Formats: sequence, structure tokens, C-alpha cells
Amino acid sequence: MIAGWFDTKELDAFADSLVAELVERFPPAGERAAGQKTFDKLRRTFGATFDKVDAYARSHKLNVFRKAHFANHMRWALKEAGYAPEFVSTMTQELVAHVTLAARGKDGKKR
Repeated sequence: MIAGWFDTKELDAFADSLVAELVERFPPAGERAAGQKTFDKLRRTFGATFDKVDAYARSHKLNVFRKAHFANHMRWALKEAGYAPEFVSTMTQELVAHVTLAARGKDGKKR
């Protein structure tokens, strides 16, 4: 039972799939692009990413260790993918917020 508390294999695979999708849909070099089309694409890309994170957090029991591990894994994976430090920091904070809030019900109570 305790060993399962620290098992992050599935969570790591999920995080890697998110980063791979982000790199494909929003390459690190594309960060500096501007314009309405770029903004719309970003909104769709990030919305889809956050929706997946929300669904994952609702369907999997994520303890404090797993949430922290997910955030750290995402941070390093985004850095290694070549994203700017500001982007990495902001994206990691948003992902942590989504994981934390999605793990709670609509009533705000911990499940």
C-alpha cells in the first residue's frame, strides 16, 4: 500500500505525453509569435492541455507526493524541450493549480 503511494510511472507517462503534445502544437520557437491567430491557437492548445490535466486529476487519486512529482516532472520536461524559463514557470504554476483544483469537487472539498 505504501509503495503505491510513491508509484509515479503512469503519472510520468501522462506528463511526457502532455509535453510531447505541447511541443508538437506549440513549439518552443513559436513562443514569440504574435497576432490573433497565434493567440487563438494558444488558447485552444492550453485549454486542451488543462482539460486533460483536470480529467486526469479527477480520475486518479493524486496525493501530495504525486502532485509535487508531477509539477517537478513537467517543469524539467518543459525546460529540456527548450521553452523559455518564464514560460516554464507560468505553465508549471497553472498545471499545479489545475491538478489541485480538479482533485477537489465542485464544492471545494477534498476527495
